[in-house]
Order: sequence, then structure tokens, then C-alpha cells
Amino acid sequence: MESSSVDAKKDTIKEPLLKTSPRGGVRTMPFIIANGMLERVASFGLTPNMTLYLMRQYHMEMTAASNVLFYWSAATNFLPILGAIIADSYVGRFHMIGFGSVVSLLGMILLWLTTMIPQATPPPCIESNNSCDSTTSFQLLLLFTSFALISTGAGGIRSSSLAFGADQLEKGDGCESVGVSGRYLSWYYASYTFSVLIALTCMVYIQENMGWQFGFGVSVVVMLFAALSFFLATPFYVKVKAKARLLTEQIKVIVSSYKNSALKLNSTNMFLQKNGSALVFPSEKMRFLNKACIIRDPQKDLTADGRAKDPWSLCTVDQVEDLKAILKVIPIWSTGMVTFINISQNSFSILQASSMNRRISGNFEIPAGSFGIFAVISLILWVALYDQVLLPLASRIKGKPVYVNARQRMGAGIFLSSLCMIVTAAVEYIRRSLVIKQGVSDDPQAMVDMSALWLLPQYCLMGLAEGLNAIAQNEFYISEFPRSMSSMASNLSGAGMSVASLLASFLMNSIDDLTKKGGQESWISTNINKGHYDYYFCVLAGLSMVNMLYFLICCWAYGPCRAEEGKASDEEVESDEQV
Repeated sequence: MESSSVDAKKDTIKEPLLKTSPRGGVRTMPFIIANGMLERVASFGLTPNMTLYLMRQYHMEMTAASNVLFYWSAATNFLPILGAIIADSYVGRFHMIGFGSVVSLLGMILLWLTTMIPQATPPPCIESNNSCDSTTSFQLLLLFTSFALISTGAGGIRSSSLAFGADQLEKGDGCESVGVSGRYLSWYYASYTFSVLIALTCMVYIQENMGWQFGFGVSVVVMLFAALSFFLATPFYVKVKAKARLLTEQIKVIVSSYKNSALKLNSTNMFLQKNGSALVFPSEKMRFLNKACIIRDPQKDLTADGRAKDPWSLCTVDQVEDLKAILKVIPIWSTGMVTFINISQNSFSILQASSMNRRISGNFEIPAGSFGIFAVISLILWVALYDQVLLPLASRIKGKPVYVNARQRMGAGIFLSSLCMIVTAAVEYIRRSLVIKQGVSDDPQAMVDMSALWLLPQYCLMGLAEGLNAIAQNEFYISEFPRSMSSMASNLSGAGMSVASLLASFLMNSIDDLTKKGGQESWISTNINKGHYDYYFCVLAGLSMVNMLYFLICCWAYGPCRAEEGKASDEEVESDEQV
């Protein structure tokens, strides 16, 4: 009997995942990863040069073009959150990714048509008198519709791609899915990095050297392959049904605490405990929410199995603590917005690069939109060296394990982002001084005799700032939120980027309005040689310094993290045992 069971176990281990599961498994991974990677190549490849496209083809001012990109970025970062809610609660992840793939393809086709149809853009400016026709409402409608479709499609794909891949592995043989899931996550994030590299190099180079028609056409072809790669494996996918519960539990707590606002909190209160939960009493922080889980009359409030008869009037302690976890991190979450505002200033840096000598050797010239690759390389190097080199080296020097917690890395990222703005302002001051010395201030297309490699320090600092702050934010939210809210935790940084884009637009418009009063040249002039972008970056640097102080106050008010509390309790237990 024992030998037969061992043989059966061996057969189970040797049996390929393709045969043990009619749906799902590793065979679906290439299709899902290819879909996400190709979508990012197509969409990320559009953004670096979009500032130049709007200014040259639509005759937009610098501030108007930047506003369009800020709003587009805000929508692109917010819609994955909305997509996750709709996918998990109503339509399911498969339909959401399929919808996103089709809609994103339609958006890119529409954007490509703006380069193909002469009536879709204003006629070229007349150089003799420097007059340009304004953009018509129809032309702007066509452009903005394409942006909206691309953002909506990206929201559908990015909101569900990672989780949909995990769904495929859950249906496989357990002994195989444990190893496969780790490899899947590694390949997924590796594909993300690879897609950014391809977008900032190949896609930007094609647009700059082969024209907008060919460049945007390549994005359409890439997105077509992204959609096809996903739909080809349709018969093999595991399709988990949606469950309409996301965020509902937190809304119930707010409603219940409002309904029970007349109740008083005291030591005799009874609280509703979730079955199987270790939480018996709510925490003392934000005590006004504790009223949502007070049991007034067990006979009237509870069912026979101990559940709330009216879940909109009585919640569990777990529900209350979940909402507290969200509210508690909001101040620290808000500190990341200034860092994201600094990161979102790419359009200004592209103008800097386009006015500098970008030739490296011979006839090879780095496209202005490709300088962002140095920020990506810095981020990759930081991620690669932090765990494998820096921490082991620091531990060896100090003679004990060294660990930099998430909040410390977030603070370091905020500091580096402010340092990046200082360096950017200094480089722009030098560039502008050379422009004045050469007497070409009136020519917005003038090329200053200054190497664009001067921009490398600011891009490297920005990459390090993002690697420290953005990654640490995700780690902090996931560690502080309950496991049941991990999907919300992973989307919080995206929400911060979305809000930061709107704030960046507001800040830029305010500075533009203030500095051009009285007929003076705006700091953010379309002619970068006549504006004062160095002053603008100094304002951002000052704002970052204030944000650093605000971050320290928020950390002090937050108190110890969950991991720190657990470590402290473990040390207390060890000391008691020794006594």
C-alpha cells in the first residue's frame, strides 16, 4: 500500500502542468507577459517626444503642452485603480485586459491618424512672418480622444495583468505553482524594465529619425501584437469570477460609525469580532471609528451564528482596523507627491536636451527624448546593488546585520529629489548664461555650445530618488496594510502619481501666471532661451525641502511600524524568558 502511494506521488510530481490542468499553468505566462510588455513599449514610447509633437505640430505653448501631458499622466495613473475595482467587483480580470487591449489599440490608431490626415493638425507656420494658425476644436477633440483611449486601455491592462497571471498558477499542481509563481513575478518585473528601455531608446529613435508617421505607426503595430498575444491563449486561461466586495467593507465602517455617533465609548462596550480573527478590541487611535463595531443589544444586533443582522449598522473589529490602516498612512502617502512632481518634469528636461549638443561620436546623436534612459539605468543599478552589494558590505563593516527600513529610504528619496532639482537649476543657469553669451536668446531652436552630457547628473539623481522613494512606498504600504488589502496597497503609489500630476499642472500654471504679469517674459516661456527655468527648478527644490520637514513630522506622528512593533514585542518576550 505504501509503495503504491509513493508511486502515485512520483507520478503527480512528474506529470507536466499542461496535462494536470486543462486551463491555466505556465503555458499562459508568455501570452500574459507579452501583452503587458508590448503595451508598455507602445505607450511609453509615445510620451518622451510628445512635448515636441504638441509644440511643433499643434503650435502649443510650452505650458499648454505640459498641461496636456500632466492631465494625460494623471489619467493613466488613476485609471488602473478604477480598472482594478471594476475587474475585481464586476467584470473579471480577463474581460478587463481584453477590453484594455482593444481600446488602447484604437487610441493608438487614432493618434497615428493625426499624423496621416493633413486636416487633423494645423498647417505649418509661415516662417517669413512667424505666424501660425490656431488649432481647431475638431483637431483637439481628435487628439484628446486618442489620449483618453490610450489611458483607458492602459488602465484595463495594468490593473489586472499581474493578478491575472497569478490566477493561472493557482489552478496548477501545488508543488509546481510554488516555484513557478516566483519565476513568474521575476519575469514580469524584468519585462517591465525591458519595455521601458526599448521605449526610451528604439521607439524614440524611430520617431526622431524616421518621422512622426512612421514612429506612431510602429506603436500601432506593437499594440496590435500585444492584443493578439493575449487573445491567442483565450481557450487556456483560468477566468476567476468577480466578487463585488472591494472597498464596500470600508464604506460600511464609515456609515456605521455615523449611525452610531450617539453611542459612548467606555470599558463596558462589547465589540463584534470576526470569526477566526485574533482581534478582540479596536485600537485607541481614531477612536471615533470604534463606534462602528459596538454591540448594543446582542439579541437585536446579531444573528444566531454571531454575525451582524445589519452590516451597514454594525461592523467587525477587523473592518474598523482595516479602514484605520488606510487613514493612518495618508499623511505619509501625501509626502511622496512632491517627489512625483519632480519626476514628472520630463518635458522641461527634453527642451533642455534639444537645445544642447547631443552628438556623442561621429554622426551619432542621442535623441532628446532618450535621456530618460539614464534615470532608468540608475534605478536598475540601485535595485541590483542595494540587496546584493550595499547591505552585505555595510553589515560586514559594522559587524552586524544592517537594514534600512522603508521610511528611511523614502526620506532619502525625498532628499535626493530636492538635490536633483538643485542640480537641474544649476545646469540650466549655466546653459542659459551660454545662450546669452552667444547672443541667440531670441531663437528657440538655437543650439548652445554645451554638451548634453551635463544633464546626466540630474537624470541619475532622479533615478536614484525614484528607486528609493517609490519602491519603499510600495513596501511600506504592503507591510502596514492587512493582507486582505494588498491590492489596494499596491495601487496607492499610482494614486499618488495621479494626484501629483494634477498638482504639478496647478503649480506650473500658477508660476506662469505670476511671472508673466505686466507683459514680462514668463519663467516657463515656450522659448526656453528667454524663460527662467532655473528659477522654476529652484522653486521645486525649495518645495522639496519643505516636504522633507513635513515627512519627518509625519513619521514622528505615525509612530512605530507593524514590523517594528512586532520586533519590540519579541524582544520583550525574550527578556521575560531570560528573567
